[in-house]
Amino acid sequence: MIKMYSPVEFIQSFCHCEYTDHHAAQIVREICQNVKVQGGEAVRSYTREFDKVDIASADILVSEAEIKEAYSRVKEQWLCSLNKAIASIRSFHLQQREKTWLDFSEQGIIRGQLITPIQRVGLYVPGGTAAYPSSVLMGAIPPQVAGVEEIIITTPPDTQGLIAAETLVAASELGVEKIFKVGGAQAIAAMAYGTAEIDKVDKIVGPGNIYVTIAKKEVFGTVDIDMLAGPSEICIVADHIAKAEWVAADLLAQAEHDQLAQVVLITIDSELADKVQLEVSKQVKSLPREAMATASLKNHGAIVLAKDIAQALELANEFAPEHLELMVVNPFELLTSVKNAGSIFLGNYAAESFGDYIAGPNHVLPTAGSSRFFSALGVSDFYKRSGVLHYNYQAMSKVAQHVINLAESEGLKAHAEAVRRRIQNV
Repeated sequence: MIKMYSPVEFIQSFCHCEYTDHHAAQIVREICQNVKVQGGEAVRSYTREFDKVDIASADILVSEAEIKEAYSRVKEQWLCSLNKAIASIRSFHLQQREKTWLDFSEQGIIRGQLITPIQRVGLYVPGGTAAYPSSVLMGAIPPQVAGVEEIIITTPPDTQGLIAAETLVAASELGVEKIFKVGGAQAIAAMAYGTAEIDKVDKIVGPGNIYVTIAKKEVFGTVDIDMLAGPSEICIVADHIAKAEWVAADLLAQAEHDQLAQVVLITIDSELADKVQLEVSKQVKSLPREAMATASLKNHGAIVLAKDIAQALELANEFAPEHLELMVVNPFELLTSVKNAGSIFLGNYAAESFGDYIAGPNHVLPTAGSSRFFSALGVSDFYKRSGVLHYNYQAMSKVAQHVINLAESEGLKAHAEAVRRRIQNV
């Protein structure tokens, strides 16, 4: 079911892939422009067209009654698990906080950095026929830790105009009060440009389909975004200690996300490769999303035999996966050899599923090789850093001529004069 690739074939077929859809880009551009000009009227029109539900302006914001009713539709056991996840994710992100600092080490000079949080963040949460409360946690907790003043959520409604109870409860448990029944590219445009119902935000984060991703690209510059995420990915580097049953299960955990999801096993053990093939074929039949997973495995799955662990790591770094599992002897010894990965899972027991829900590290991760230059969503994504500078006269006069020399070498006389006048006219 999963094709075997040589290392060279794997690099040619799987590394540095680009996901583009010119037809979708044209549709999204038109949606964004219409929302920018027509505001809420365009948003409601697209909701009728794409989500098959007519939601009045007054009902687009989820009411307190709807949130209260949502609690009656979730189980106490699930709520307990949700709050366990909240505590774990928050404790992890608290370690990422940054502080304002000032340096007084040079006489007469104060240098530093002022850390201020972004004021308003928009979080997109996938919805419609499914519920993704984990996306609420991963998207809302980092800006809360950073001190963001306001977080709003947009998420697509079902055909009855309702939002999944789990999504509403997750938002409520975090204290997010504004949840709007809007999905798709129109939701991204509404948050970027603002409408009568939805306030303009400063940054948009959260996963979505290709239309949502293209819309985020379209509005970037008007607002900031987290990243341009594509289909999900996993790469497992394994040796003889890996259990084929667990490797197959982890590959399928990604394959059931999307038929475009990429699932890769790189191993130095040919016997393990054969066993994983058999396990995948057996386990996929029990999945509700069997068709989805099968398409992913067939068209975007790979098993690669490497000559040794060093080559396996080289291939993984070239692939630069969203998720990297090291199911090998002494995985910590290999950690410093990992150059490109969104999130890293060490050992046989650190299944990627833990990272999706409860471990703490964020699951909003770079895909399509972009872990070469992007990082997981984190608290730092919601900070602004402003340089701070003060000179007294003595300190300023000591370096003034250096500034004048450099400014005049660039032909910027006014820059030089701004300094020269200070030392001439005290």
